[in-house]
Amino acid sequence: MRTAKQLLITVAVLLCSTVASAHDFEVGGIYYNIISSRFLTVEVTHKGSSWGEYSGKLVIPETVTYKSKTYRVTTIGSIAFDECTGLISITIPNSVTTIGSSAFSGCTGLTSVTIPNSVTTIGEYAFCGCTGLTSITIGNSVTTIGSGAFLNCTGLTSITIGNSVTTIGSGAFLNCTGLTSITIPGSVTTIGSIAFGECTGLTSVTIPNSVTTIESYAFSGCTGLTSVTIPNSVTTIGDYAFAWCTGLTSIIVEKGNAVYDSRENCNAIIETQTNTLIRGCKNTIIPNSVTTIGSSAFSGCDDLTSVTIPNSVTTIEENAFRGCTNLKEIYSLSETPPVIYSIDTFSDYSATLYVPIGAKETYQTTDYWKEFANIVEMDFTGITEISPDATDGFGNGAIYDLNGRPVNEPAKGGIYIIGGKKVVL
Repeated sequence: MRTAKQLLITVAVLLCSTVASAHDFEVGGIYYNIISSRFLTVEVTHKGSSWGEYSGKLVIPETVTYKSKTYRVTTIGSIAFDECTGLISITIPNSVTTIGSSAFSGCTGLTSVTIPNSVTTIGEYAFCGCTGLTSITIGNSVTTIGSGAFLNCTGLTSITIGNSVTTIGSGAFLNCTGLTSITIPGSVTTIGSIAFGECTGLTSVTIPNSVTTIESYAFSGCTGLTSVTIPNSVTTIGDYAFAWCTGLTSIIVEKGNAVYDSRENCNAIIETQTNTLIRGCKNTIIPNSVTTIGSSAFSGCDDLTSVTIPNSVTTIEENAFRGCTNLKEIYSLSETPPVIYSIDTFSDYSATLYVPIGAKETYQTTDYWKEFANIVEMDFTGITEISPDATDGFGNGAIYDLNGRPVNEPAKGGIYIIGGKKVVL
C-alpha cells in the first residue's frame, strides 16, 4: 500500500509542470493571451521562452490596455507562473474568476496567497510544490478546490476555506506536512481521495455534518491525527480512508448514522449492515458482533500490543494488522480459525497466538495461521469484559498476566487476571 501511495505522489508531482505557451502581448512586464476579442477578456500567461520569468512583488491589474482596447483580466492561465521561484508575493484582482492548472506550481518564494471572492475555479495543481507557502485564504465563491491544488505545500500551516466549497478534490492537500489543524466548512459534501494524505503534522480535523463522502486514502498517512469523529451525514467511506493513521487513539461515529457505527464504545468504525470493522486504533475493543475485520483496519497501529478477536469474526482481510510492529499477543476466541486471505494480514508472525483448548492443531494446519511459531492453548470460558478503570470491582484491583506476573500497564484488548477472574480489558 505504501508503494501505491508513493506512486500517486510521484505521478502528481510530474503533472505539476507542463510545456509553456506563447503570449499575445505584454504590458508592464506581464504577458497576456486574448481570451475573447468580442468581450475584451484576457488571461495572464507565460512569455514562453524560459521558466521563472516573474519575480519580486507582482500586482495583477483588473484591466489592461493594448492597441487602444481595454481588456478585463479574468483568468490566470495554466502554468502562467510555473517555477517562478523568485516570485515573493502576488496580488490577484477581483476581476479574476479562474486560476488555471499549475498556475503557480513551484513558486517556492511565495509565503501567502489570498484568493479573492471573484474566483470560482482553482485548477489542478495550481499551487503544487509551493513549499514556502505558509497561509492561504480561499474566497467565498470557489465551489471546488481542484485535484492536487496545494500538493507538496510542505510549509502550509494555515488554511481558510470559503463556505461555498462543496468538494475538496483528490490530493488537494496531499503531503502538506506543516498543517496541524484544519476546519472544513459546512458547505463541503465530498472529501476526495488522498485529499489530506500524508499530512503528518495534522493533529485534529473537524468533519462537518454536510459531508456525505470520504473517499479512499482521504486521510491516509496522517500519523499525527489522534482523534476523528464521523458525523451522521457520512454514507460512504472509501478504502484505506484512515490507513496508517498511527497516532489515532479515539474513533467515534456519531449516533444516528445510517451506514456506520461505533457500537459498544468500541473506538472503531464499523459498517453496520455487514458488521465489518473498517478502521480501528490501539484502543479498539472488537465487539462480539463483528464478523469481518476489513482491509488495513489496524494498519500502522504500532502502539497496538494486544488484540482479542471474538468468536464472531469469520474473516480477516488483507493488511488488517500490517505495520502493527509491537503486537505481542493475539487472542483468537474461535475454535474455527477465521479465514485469512493473505500473508500480509500480519506484518510478522512472532506474536504469541492464544487459541481455545483443543484448537491448536487446527490453527497449526490452517493457511497463514500456521505461520505463527508460538501457538498456545488457553481456557477462554468465564472471561468478563470490563473497562480499564473498573478494576475495583475485582478484589483489590491488582492486575496479573496469564502467567501470574504483575502487570503495571495493561493493554486494551488484552486478557488478564483481576481478582481471580479472567477479564478482557
